[in-house]
Amino acid sequence: MFRRKFLQSIGTLGLGLTLPMGAVQAQTPSKSADQKINLSLIAIKGRVQSGGRGIPGVVVSDGINMVATDNAGKYTLESNATAEFVYISVPRGYAIPQEKGVAQFFKPLPKGKSSFTADFELQKLAQDDSKHAFVVWADPQMINKKDAEELVNTSAPDLKKLVAGYGKDALFHGIGCGDLVWDKFELFEDYQKAIEISGIPFYQVIGNHDMDLTARTDDGSADTFKKLFGPTYYSFNRGEVHYVVLDDVFFIGTAKRYIGYLTEKQLQWLEQDLSYVKPGSMVVVSVHIPVNSGEKRRMKLKDESLGGVVSNRKELYRLLKPYKAHIMSGHTHICEKVIEGDIIEHTHGAVCGAWWTGPICTDGSPSGYGVYEVNGSEMKWYYKSVGHDRDHQFRIYPKSTVKDRPEEVVVNVWNWDPEWKVTWFEDGVRKGDMKQEMGLDPLSVQLHAGPDLPAKHKFVDPTMTDHLFWAKPSSGAKQIKIEVTDRFGKVYSQQQAV
Repeated sequence: MFRRKFLQSIGTLGLGLTLPMGAVQAQTPSKSADQKINLSLIAIKGRVQSGGRGIPGVVVSDGINMVATDNAGKYTLESNATAEFVYISVPRGYAIPQEKGVAQFFKPLPKGKSSFTADFELQKLAQDDSKHAFVVWADPQMINKKDAEELVNTSAPDLKKLVAGYGKDALFHGIGCGDLVWDKFELFEDYQKAIEISGIPFYQVIGNHDMDLTARTDDGSADTFKKLFGPTYYSFNRGEVHYVVLDDVFFIGTAKRYIGYLTEKQLQWLEQDLSYVKPGSMVVVSVHIPVNSGEKRRMKLKDESLGGVVSNRKELYRLLKPYKAHIMSGHTHICEKVIEGDIIEHTHGAVCGAWWTGPICTDGSPSGYGVYEVNGSEMKWYYKSVGHDRDHQFRIYPKSTVKDRPEEVVVNVWNWDPEWKVTWFEDGVRKGDMKQEMGLDPLSVQLHAGPDLPAKHKFVDPTMTDHLFWAKPSSGAKQIKIEVTDRFGKVYSQQQAV
């Protein structure tokens, strides 16, 4: 995400965008204007194997078409010169191929050849992967070496410690949910160093700050990302879950301008990909820009911000309807849950918090990441705050914290969704549910509100959030206790003097 005010303003422009001429003229086309699209046919073939034995039923794609390997693990795929990679959807039961933490499931297609052989070697897991876990790192978003040091020296060891706590045989993978850097491509090296420290394989999602800003169209905006991490949309499997990564950041041809949008090419690819997945299965889709959000309602906007949600999300919802679907997103630097029918979207607070200006995001959520525990076809989750244990799920603000409501206690429950319960006790007596009201987190106001705060990035402002809860203790109360129960029945509690 660049800055929230831009996201709001771009939404008011509609599809008839008018761009400053100077901004357009400042760009250098990445490809020659007289270069023509090469549609030469390429015959791709190969074998997917493990220990010399072919693996049947592995889905292979060039980003346009798909085939499954035969009983001997062999495949043939008719492609053309517009394709950039041939890649596999790693099947369940096999380790995620990786190089220093970066998932390696693809091979670049050479230019100028009419045929190409791409073999893939996989390693059979020693255990059943029906039980596994994964983490979602949204928005590391480093702009300088100081930010990078925070990611490498604080965030990555925090994740490493978390994974170690699950035991040496636990199966984990990570999803870097976009804005891995902040337009400074030399810092991709630090991102890679951080995920290597974590000790688990990571798949990457492209974010708006991971794009080549000198590209003349969206087609060339991912060139650098692809050289480092491979295709921008793909899938893989672990246990009973099918994972999909999509690119929903559509670059509109001038620096830092984009919309949330899924191209027809991706949607056609996704429809093919899901045809190999049994209806009723769990499907986890990761994108950078949220598919949907409550921003329009909270900010009282006339229109949705085109850079803040996916404009053509209805088709994605249609494709996911036969499945038990979850969507993972980032971009906004806040925690939010959006439920559309049976689809749950998890928008994650940022690893960098409010752009590395302090310990929290703009909605008061701590800097952190999502942790998801899968057991067969079921999944549980929690938000892991960097520097805190997993039970750190809310923050209490005592009376007098909020100036215009001095008699009330307010609680921020950052990973809240409608299945959670937030109750309070006064001097040991249960008083009932706290009142949910939209508002600004008091600590975010303290750290981010005003033209001079925060000193590092003055554009940062507190963000309206739905996950604040209020109660008014009686005048003689001495102690209150807050009890928060998540959707899985786990109870978190904390007490405080009034």
